[in-house]
Amino acid sequence: MEAQRSQFAVKLLPSLTDFAFLMPIVFLFCRMDGVKTLLSDCDTGWHIRTGEWIVANHGVPARDIFSFSRAGDPWYAWEWLSDVLWAWLNSRGGLAAVVLFSILLIAVTFMLLFRLARRKSNAIVALVVTMVAAAASSVHWLARPHLFTLLFVVLFYGALERVRDGRTRLAGVPYLALLPVATILWTNLHGGFFVGILMIAAYGGGELLKMAFSADREERRQAGQRAGRYFLCASACLAASLANPYFYRLHVHVWQYVSDPYQSQHIMEFLTLSFHHPAAIFFEGMLLMSTAVAFWNVSKGRFTEPLLLLVWGHAALLAARNIPIFMIAAAPPVAAAMEEWLALLPELRVAEWLRRAVRRFNLVAAETSDTDNIARWHVASVAGALLVAALLYAPSPPKLFRAEFDPKSYPAGAIETLRRDASARIFTYDQWGDYLIYRLYPRTKVFVDGRSDFYGDAFEEKCIAVLSVKYNWEKTLDGFGVDTILLPPSAPLAGALKESSRWRVVYDDGVALVFRSAQKTAGESISAATRGGTGRDREVTKTEARDRAIARTKPI
Repeated sequence: MEAQRSQFAVKLLPSLTDFAFLMPIVFLFCRMDGVKTLLSDCDTGWHIRTGEWIVANHGVPARDIFSFSRAGDPWYAWEWLSDVLWAWLNSRGGLAAVVLFSILLIAVTFMLLFRLARRKSNAIVALVVTMVAAAASSVHWLARPHLFTLLFVVLFYGALERVRDGRTRLAGVPYLALLPVATILWTNLHGGFFVGILMIAAYGGGELLKMAFSADREERRQAGQRAGRYFLCASACLAASLANPYFYRLHVHVWQYVSDPYQSQHIMEFLTLSFHHPAAIFFEGMLLMSTAVAFWNVSKGRFTEPLLLLVWGHAALLAARNIPIFMIAAAPPVAAAMEEWLALLPELRVAEWLRRAVRRFNLVAAETSDTDNIARWHVASVAGALLVAALLYAPSPPKLFRAEFDPKSYPAGAIETLRRDASARIFTYDQWGDYLIYRLYPRTKVFVDGRSDFYGDAFEEKCIAVLSVKYNWEKTLDGFGVDTILLPPSAPLAGALKESSRWRVVYDDGVALVFRSAQKTAGESISAATRGGTGRDREVTKTEARDRAIARTKPI
């Protein structure tokens, strides 16, 4: 009886898997800005509205539905299934439901990453590596469809590791046959599906290198067979990814978008992470560890890990948006190498105190791993998720749990003024265009929004030229019939408009200014709750690094 009670009590205790699940949540609300972080990019808004359009029209849009500047031009809603899910969540529980689901996606992703690293090392090392991976990945935690790609990377990674370990089937079905099916879902949820195909190809490439460098004839033969299976699976996944509303045109569009040099020069997410960023130290640490791990694996005749680390390490150095994928790819091999090094260190000729410390750590880690292997009911994870949900839906949520686009960063106060004129042709920069779609669509269309893949380089350059008050900016606005302009007070264009006799300020609350053409104002007086506030507007979201007045983060 006592043994049964003891076992029951242990099942109620949190495991390290629970810690891995709760750790991103704690990090988000204790070290970051909570919900404000997840909603710091208003693309979430047009994803919701796109999903609503799809549900209402029983089809995926092939042409633009949001802008007056490029109305009816071809558009790829390449995340259409995520959009439908976002719209459904919003209809059931508002933005809080979208936020809660995003938090759970992040938590489950890193919980699964911990379980994957745990298969390679002891529980303590696995948890530490997972924490580092989560901390660096936080640079891209947004309530957006790209979170599905992070989840699928871990799922594909786990399946490929099981295949390499000889466990080739799940419920009797080969893992390599399941991955193409999963690719169909991934492709329609987010455009990052090609990451899974590249991961499978990396496993095939690792086997080819083993075949090339092995002296054993039988080992070369087996490596060749394994490589063939991996490449066949990658080809099947590529073929499966054609099962989307746009067929092969989606692939062409994705390739053109990610290979466009304009993106790497103007869109912040495509730029290299600033190493002054608070999360950069975790990224740097994993990069250094990965370099050592890559050489270690090559010395042992293992080539898959070095390929994964080389490809995604290089990608992460090129673009900040690739950092989460690199951190996920690096965590299991780094954990495995640390486990090997900790086992070897007590046998090396090093200081006796260091050997004793490592032996003691290995003993504690082994005991912790044994205890952590006891099955749990994960009550702590469920309780943590319920607590977050309760705070999100509280009558007066704490500041960190308010499911809203920050009114100090977005023109919430100006909406009523803009709503009075449904026919207005409003010019604003892309992030606020996203917000207008969320608040005013379908009555009001926008000049530009966050779909940089849709608008293209030439159009984006026009926007930058107008916002920077460059030559012919007035001609550009006239050409599109713009009669209303929405800007933060610090925008260079705002100063030029105040000096112009053609425009009048009709709203000013210190966060946003609304200008209307003199022809439309005809006696209209300024509407303002407060005036003249400075420094409270959001640093813009999408621009080249040299012009921070127009900025943007745009994950694919």
